Amino acid sequence: MLPVRIGILGAADIAPRALIEPASDIPGAEIVAVAARDLERARAFAEIHGIPRAFGSYEELLASDDVDAVYVPTPNGLHGRWTLAAIAAGKHVLCEKPFTANAHEAREVAAAAQTSGLVVMEAFHNLYHPVTQRLRELIVSGELGEITRVEAEFGFSIADEPDNVRWSLALAGGALMDVGCYPLRLMRALGLGEPSVVSATATEFSPDVDGTMTIELAFPHGVSGRAIGSMQSTPPGMRMSATITGTRGTAVSTFPFLPQLGNEFRITIGDIVRTETVTERTSYAFQLDAFIAAVRDGTRVESDAADAVNTMALIDDAYRAAGLPLREPTA
Repeated sequence: MLPVRIGILGAADIAPRALIEPASDIPGAEIVAVAARDLERARAFAEIHGIPRAFGSYEELLASDDVDAVYVPTPNGLHGRWTLAAIAAGKHVLCEKPFTANAHEAREVAAAAQTSGLVVMEAFHNLYHPVTQRLRELIVSGELGEITRVEAEFGFSIADEPDNVRWSLALAGGALMDVGCYPLRLMRALGLGEPSVVSATATEFSPDVDGTMTIELAFPHGVSGRAIGSMQSTPPGMRMSATITGTRGTAVSTFPFLPQLGNEFRITIGDIVRTETVTERTSYAFQLDAFIAAVRDGTRVESDAADAVNTMALIDDAYRAAGLPLREPTA
């Protein structure tokens, strides 16, 4: 079969590790074009990464008949706009998380996706890695007993980078949008039912922009949860974990959102502690496998547009509970 020809909307820093590198090992994917608002920047990016074509606007790339699908790694506030534009152009879409600026915009995009017949997928890459499947298995197996609480955290620090676009309210920035969405989405993936926000507390980096967000959650049948996202973690360095607590024991996953950095599980049942690991193949490779299978064969993806609406609704609820305004699409 011919490979799926993918174009990139934006010469973004995330694109090499999230798409270009895994595509080099997946025969079904071919990166054929990149667009930037400056043609020279697009050409420079294309030359560095061996991409055949460069465009000086997103619209030109979307109009190309040589592109089957697009990857959208733009700033958060532009995700919805360019996903809608790609759908209108008849392109399949792999859109970086968060899917849109808010749930209202997500519903608009999901409606367009539903009527298009195209694959529109949110890039929660960790969902497609065996590390997430193992977390589900530990819950379903009963080994930990009756589950009482789940917690997940993802944090790092860019507190010394006040001009970083991730802090921009106009670009729908903030810790929850950037990293907090990962533990929040993982809560939905564990098979415990849909969680609801009980409370949320934000530490503001700047007015209305969360530097850290802590969310308390409630699941059906009495299970409680906590999701933490931070872009001002102290001490500096990446912080990441997922913990499942049951009546018989606990399981802790290291690096559940970037399992290629280390995917050890520490499982404690009474006085017995054991460790497990799963594959070191990257979560981005598993994600691209899923996207290509969906485009070629119609295989269902876990993070489709309809699913993204539910995640964005939780994000909105957390911002409301923390007393911060919802993020808005970039004008």
